[in-house]
Amino acid sequence: MSPFQAVDQDRLYERVARQVADLVARGDLRPGERLPAERELARMLGVSRPTVREAMIALEIAGLVEIRTGSGITVSEAPPSRVVAFDAGPSPHELIAARLLIEPEIAGHAAAAATPADISGLRALIEALQASPDHRASQTVDRAFHVAIARACGNSVLIAIVEGLWDRMFSPLFELVSTRTGLPENRRMTLTDHRAIVAALAARDGAAARAAMAAHLSHVQTIIVGPNEPSEEVA
Repeated sequence: MSPFQAVDQDRLYERVARQVADLVARGDLRPGERLPAERELARMLGVSRPTVREAMIALEIAGLVEIRTGSGITVSEAPPSRVVAFDAGPSPHELIAARLLIEPEIAGHAAAAATPADISGLRALIEALQASPDHRASQTVDRAFHVAIARACGNSVLIAIVEGLWDRMFSPLFELVSTRTGLPENRRMTLTDHRAIVAALAARDGAAARAAMAAHLSHVQTIIVGPNEPSEEVA
């Protein structure tokens, strides 16, 4: 009998992390013991691999497990006796999915509303992104680019929505997931996608702007979630 129990479809990665923490607390998983592989854990728990990945990173942040490339996931030799919460930020794949629902439509509206100054500012941000010396700097410029598109719509609520989504991308969980999946190394993709978005905005082509933004966020989603992986929990 497996000690793992299926997690309900609509629950977040914290639920998976809590179940593993409970197994450690009961002694079913002992210090130094290796956990099943990510794919096997996903099958046992009834969730997607991205959810398992997020849960394991939350457990790592809490000090309960150690994740080593090539060696898998093991229970820490001296895990904390009690962990109150596993909230290391929103689920990265849920966050990107939310952006996919919202930002293409904002880009479509921006195509009709953007001024020449807005377009010029966006092009300057692309140049700044290309010249960014490190991931933190490029992430800050990337945020400014997406907020500027919302600002071009002239709607303060849309600006606040995009700012809120981006603020959540600076969470510990998103930072670690993006690092582990290689997102920071994909700056060339980001630059190419941003140029396509600005070209559509400059042409005042709303449909092309929506498509370009959706394509960009789909590229990010593929990196974060992984190829051929669902972006939500599976039954």
